[in-house]
Formats: sequence, structure tokens, C-alpha cells
Amino acid sequence: MQKLLYQLNRDPELRRHFAGDAEQVLAAYELTDEERAAIRCADIGLLYVLGVNGQLLMHYAALSGFEWGAYLDAMREGVRRHGQVRAGVYAMVQD
Repeated sequence: MQKLLYQLNRDPELRRHFAGDAEQVLAAYELTDEERAAIRCADIGLLYVLGVNGQLLMHYAALSGFEWGAYLDAMREGVRRHGQVRAGVYAMVQD
């Protein structure tokens, strides 16, 4: 998941391919159904809860049209809807 988001953030050709056939791009990565759905829908809150690195997530959110405030709100909403951060460095700072 991290690798795909990194590559989407950095590779204009992959972004074009994703825009034209997201399913084909997603199939090239080992992702769970939940991860695929979150990436497909740019569910920033769920991606945050799933443990996506903040730098990657911030850029993916901007790429997906989120303004800074909306990005922060989406992460808060993700925790509200999906619970504590499940993996990654942010899981370590949860109560």
C-alpha cells in the first residue's frame, strides 16, 4: 500500500494509468480488499487508520483534491469511524 501511494504521488504516468484503469493498477500490488477500496475512493481517514505514512498520505490527499483542513478532518473522521490507528508509527502514539 505504501509503495503504491508513493509511486502514485511521484509518477505522472502511473497516475494517468490509475485514472484510466484503477483496477489494473491495484491488481499489480498485494493489497487487501479494504486497502484497495480505501485507495480507490481516496478514503484518507481509513488510509490513516490502516497506518499509511503521514508524508505519503499528505501528498496522496493533495493529489486527490483535499485541502489541508479537509485532510486533517478526514484523518479525525477516520479514527471516529474506524477506530484507533492499526499499524505504523501512529499506532504507537495512540492511548
